[in-house]
Amino acid sequence: MTEILAAQDTSIGPAGGRKNADVTAWVAVAAGALGAMLATLDISIVNSALPVIQGEIGATGAEGTWIATSFLVAEIVVIPLSAWLERLKARKPVLKLQLLFNRQFASVAIMALALGMVMYGSTYVIPQFLAIISDYNAFQTGLVIFWMGVPAFLLMPVLPLMIRKVDIRIAVGTGMLLMAISCFVSTSLTAESGGAVFTESQLIRGAGMILAMMFLNQATVASVAKEDAGDASGIFNAARNLGGSFALSALASFQDQRIWHHTRRMEETLNANSVSLQTYLDGLARSLGDMERAMAALGGTLQREAFIMTYNDVFLVMGLLTLATVPLVLFLKPLPENVSLSMH
Repeated sequence: MTEILAAQDTSIGPAGGRKNADVTAWVAVAAGALGAMLATLDISIVNSALPVIQGEIGATGAEGTWIATSFLVAEIVVIPLSAWLERLKARKPVLKLQLLFNRQFASVAIMALALGMVMYGSTYVIPQFLAIISDYNAFQTGLVIFWMGVPAFLLMPVLPLMIRKVDIRIAVGTGMLLMAISCFVSTSLTAESGGAVFTESQLIRGAGMILAMMFLNQATVASVAKEDAGDASGIFNAARNLGGSFALSALASFQDQRIWHHTRRMEETLNANSVSLQTYLDGLARSLGDMERAMAALGGTLQREAFIMTYNDVFLVMGLLTLATVPLVLFLKPLPENVSLSMH
């Protein structure tokens, strides 16, 4: 459900009306920030527990991703289906999809796709990395994900002032750049990387997410006529969830392909006649008991390194895709003065 909390115009009414408008604005921003945090927390909880769930039901990584994407897929399917059914029976459609032909609103929708991709994609990849490589449990992983919500609480007191004073193009561009940077920061993971290495990227990602999401909320309503604000809000939320669904679904296939690629490339460098390789395997065989276990240990090492390189590839791709959407801020128009605050 989409809720729009609009603050009263501060340009009219006595001082009491101005004070009420300011209070409403603060409530609107608080509600929007809380909703964004809860949406992220919801998918984070599922993704943190995903390795355990997969083990309990015997699901593969690709099959397990549908546990996290099921509600996103349902929403994405139901929204356009409802609109189509409504057009058969009603004069006024539920969602005016032709709003996407508006250049400014189309830019907002594309950036919403990228926002959802990084927001949901990172909360899928990070728990998976920590569970497989660092052997973290769900609680430890949750503590790492928690840092992404900290910037929302820190920025909440100044968001109403920022929305009125900061150019929307600067704010959205900064937010999307921070989201891209947060991905690039995580492209040098190793087998020794633990939860601490994600603290910096999570804080950067949280700051970028709250800036981009809040100001894109304003751009969504400001880019269309007043009577189309509800339709625009619905499409914006659907686009954000669609980006998350694409990310979660595509990541499983991308990971399988990249793991296969990196494993094959490393195997090609292992020459059976290599003296150093034979010496290494002999040492493993002596420490583990026999050559069969040594070969299994070598295979496990290759698999682990392939996983790590794949996660680095994932963050690199997410960062590049997000960075590619930044020029779209040039299509956004500055918010009018004394604009009311709208939260979805």
